[in-house]
Amino acid sequence: MTRIRHEPVAPTRTQRLASGGSIDAHRHDDHQIVYAGRGVLAITTSAGSWVAPGNRAIWVPAGTVHAHRAHGELDLHLVGLPATDNPLGLDAPTVLAVGPLLRELIIAYTRAPDHDGPERTRLRAVLLDQLRASPQQPLHLPAPASPRLRALCEILQADPADNRSLAELGRQVGASDRTLSRLFRGDLGMTFPQWRTQLRLQHALVLLAEEEPVTTVAHRCGWSSASAFIDVFRRTFGHTPGFHPAD
Repeated sequence: MTRIRHEPVAPTRTQRLASGGSIDAHRHDDHQIVYAGRGVLAITTSAGSWVAPGNRAIWVPAGTVHAHRAHGELDLHLVGLPATDNPLGLDAPTVLAVGPLLRELIIAYTRAPDHDGPERTRLRAVLLDQLRASPQQPLHLPAPASPRLRALCEILQADPADNRSLAELGRQVGASDRTLSRLFRGDLGMTFPQWRTQLRLQHALVLLAEEEPVTTVAHRCGWSSASAFIDVFRRTFGHTPGFHPAD
């Protein structure tokens, strides 16, 4: 049985993780904002996974058991907030948009976490204001509970480029497409095409962090062409695959 590490206070600090590096499952009594100034961050819980590039941060509520994984060299910025400070009123991990101002606020706040004074108090207040104004992003890939749905999802996670229809995949896992469609909506709260697109976008972010060419990423994630991939990516993230927030 894996032991879950308990850290009563969520740290405020910067940390570097090598590509492929990870932080094992743990939980805090405080809320935490997790932001990757470089690379792509993945957070996993029992409810699924969230992936965030450099213009996104992940809100992790107090008490949530979660693990981190780095894709690409990761500059990790961690902001701990008391459980009494929940500026968004969120009780589940959520990906938030990070504009230029919020990015600089997070970096500045984590640069000198031991410094305490009126300037830092004001900085924290502005940071919380910016969090309240940050749009939430639909970048959650929920984890299935149904055994048949879990088997199907594992097939696609192993090969996101698998373009078989739901009926074809259903024959492999022993369920009809009608049953699987119902399970996707009831268990995961989204349709099969929506879930597969989320999976492919998450996989694309990981491959881009590993500096794979855009055309290769499109092919390995199941898009018919690079232009089709770029179109979906831009509509989801608001920028093209080659964009780097720090540029």
